Amino acid sequence: MADKRNKNPLKVLESVGKELLTGILDDLVEKNVLKLEETEKKKFHDAKPEDKARILVDSVREKRHEAGQVLVKTFLNMDKNSMEDLSKIAAGPAESAESTDTLKLCPREEFLTMSKERAGEIYPIKEKNDRTRLALIICNTEFDHLPLRTGAELDIAGMKGLLEGLGYSVDVREKLTARDMESVLWAFAARPEHRSSDSIFLVFMSHGILDGICGTLHSDKTPDVLPYDTIFRIFNNRNCISLKDKPKVIIVQACRGANRGDLWVSDSPEATADSDSQPSVNLEEDAVYKTHVEKDFIAFCSSTPHNVSWRDITKGSLFITQLIACFQKYSWRYHLEEVFRMVQRSFDKPDVKAQMPTIERQSMTRYFYLFPGN
Repeated sequence: MADKRNKNPLKVLESVGKELLTGILDDLVEKNVLKLEETEKKKFHDAKPEDKARILVDSVREKRHEAGQVLVKTFLNMDKNSMEDLSKIAAGPAESAESTDTLKLCPREEFLTMSKERAGEIYPIKEKNDRTRLALIICNTEFDHLPLRTGAELDIAGMKGLLEGLGYSVDVREKLTARDMESVLWAFAARPEHRSSDSIFLVFMSHGILDGICGTLHSDKTPDVLPYDTIFRIFNNRNCISLKDKPKVIIVQACRGANRGDLWVSDSPEATADSDSQPSVNLEEDAVYKTHVEKDFIAFCSSTPHNVSWRDITKGSLFITQLIACFQKYSWRYHLEEVFRMVQRSFDKPDVKAQMPTIERQSMTRYFYLFPGN
């Protein structure tokens, strides 16, 4: 004889009316257990009644056993010996108060449940043994006429490790002219592996100007620039049919202007030496540019247009560092745009220098969950 306590907690919650469910959430918040982000609060309040249970359970998963205990006492009326019945709610990697440098993996059950229940909302993920995911990193560090991008090697190592952890085979290319970069992109777009892949990542790190990414030969008199439009044109549905309807994620760490007020070294070849702030021997700057939108693209840029972003010559760029940290901690349960927003929130309160990463050219029609480990 099945005990009601053995029922799926999510199904129990789904049977509850709007008012009681809202009361449970209020109780969790009041007890300082369920500290929802503003986006989560808005998502809960804006959701349809039938979706509120799933959103609440997602929040409980994040807070794990403490939240589950409050939920039990306030609604499910279970004693402590019945806590094992909440194993599904508590699924997922344990949260730690300390920072982590390892990628948290998504439980297999979570992946299968999400893939089934939200099949119409998310991009399909191929089985690990059947897919051939590829990622490309292009990073120029040394130039004939521009300053050395010290610390960029740390960004390469960090991004390569992250992408490999997410299941991508990573191709790293360095010291490229604009013509070389375009040739590499065309060859990469033609790779047969894309047919059995479910997505790609393209990462660009270099000096930059308004029109695009600088090649190694760039100078004021003789421009050597890969236009941003070229990247999107190479991978659009006309030129790269193998990636049609698949997420194409572009990460940009490159200067796009010289709008700043300090003496720190800039990745913009036109930067001047105005100063109105404290200097730093370790930080250098980058900025970004946006271009046309293509379907299933999303670009995440290290700063807003016309502004700089900063690179620590001993640790790597601030943007790439935060990007890696947020992917490691959150990509197991949040879709890509939410992870990007968490990176943005890490820049909410300026520390030494201010920058604000931007999500641009977002043409995805579904949510992209990476489900690391699956």
